[in-house]
Amino acid sequence: MSGGKPAGVRCVQLLPDLRCALFGRPERPAVCVSLRPTAEMCGGSQREALAFLTALEAATRAGGAAAGP
Repeated sequence: MSGGKPAGVRCVQLLPDLRCALFGRPERPAVCVSLRPTAEMCGGSQREALAFLTALEAATRAGGAAAGP
């Protein structure tokens, strides 16, 4: 996504099965390449993982307040 992906906006490269269309490709953004999922980030279910990522995006949103998951 040119200019980056805003918090709360679904990545245009996310496939219907939630895999990244750019995984392993040279045009994959550096921030995505450097992301190393942890057990805390993944949680015990897809719902928990999405809740964590939503909180992470909110905490890192430009001008937003930091908040933990």
